[in-house]
Amino acid sequence: MANVLVVAETRGGKVSGASREAISLAASLATSLGGQAEALVLGGPGTSSEAAVLGRFGAATIAVAEHEALAEYHPEAYADLVVERVRAGAYAVVLFSATTSGKDLAPRVAALLDVPLATDATAVEVEDGKVLIERPVFAGKAFARLEIEATPVLASIRPNVFPATETGVEGTVSTFRPDLDPSSWKVKVVERKQASGGATDVSEASTIVSGGRGMKEPSNWSLLEGLRDALGTDVALGASRAVVDAGWRPHGEQVGQTGKTVSPTLYIAVGISGAIQHLAGMRTSKTIVAINRDASAPIFNVADYGIVGDLFEIVPRLTAEIAALKAGD
Repeated sequence: MANVLVVAETRGGKVSGASREAISLAASLATSLGGQAEALVLGGPGTSSEAAVLGRFGAATIAVAEHEALAEYHPEAYADLVVERVRAGAYAVVLFSATTSGKDLAPRVAALLDVPLATDATAVEVEDGKVLIERPVFAGKAFARLEIEATPVLASIRPNVFPATETGVEGTVSTFRPDLDPSSWKVKVVERKQASGGATDVSEASTIVSGGRGMKEPSNWSLLEGLRDALGTDVALGASRAVVDAGWRPHGEQVGQTGKTVSPTLYIAVGISGAIQHLAGMRTSKTIVAINRDASAPIFNVADYGIVGDLFEIVPRLTAEIAALKAGD
């Protein structure tokens, strides 16, 4: 079959922005393959009411598995249900979001299906009936173009790269209750810690203000918080690995090869030199602004706009100018 399946994610009972991007991509691929885009959503009771939104982004059908045990992501249960759905549907392509849970789930599904997995894709297209995938390699210094000779083609896509486009068409939602036995699961969730203050997740934000060792000490993050607030909504704080390792910022804010890979519309790097580990996580951002006193810092090699100077003078002035512009609106 030529249908494309998206394994959608929910956060707090709502469909994630990354899943809306994935289903829009799936709809485009399905059109080229002569099939349709479908979505699978796993969650707790009531998930189907929120999952229906995927229809507006291109899902012809939305299958929702509702069960109390699925309210939180569980690797064993989720992987088994996805594999069951994939085998029953005989899909040409299966897409995941390259989010924290997606990066855990997709390899498990690939292993159970015994097929390859292309991770962190930044481009997916159909040429002559073949699905071609582009993904960064060598810490983002180059891009590989892949053709997977297996069915289905499994790929996880980088968030904030593909546009989420509304079609104006409603999809068909069907709900089922899977037969689960949580007592047999080998993995159990014993605790979940939420980010403080309801902060926007760095992997979901359209704008990121990120800080490095040039901030000198954790108390100076108030400068970045002020800039974030001036920029408006959907803005997250990020951090380099050195900052997180020093205990200045939580690991959830880390951007880089060992942190989160992001592709926001705007990435502002403040006091970050631009080590290859950090660049690997953010160099595909649409627009990169770098503020650093070292004119030879590697971050300027990937920046669209660079400001050489003292961040402790530049950031407050930038914040004030942005606030004034907003007030003028």
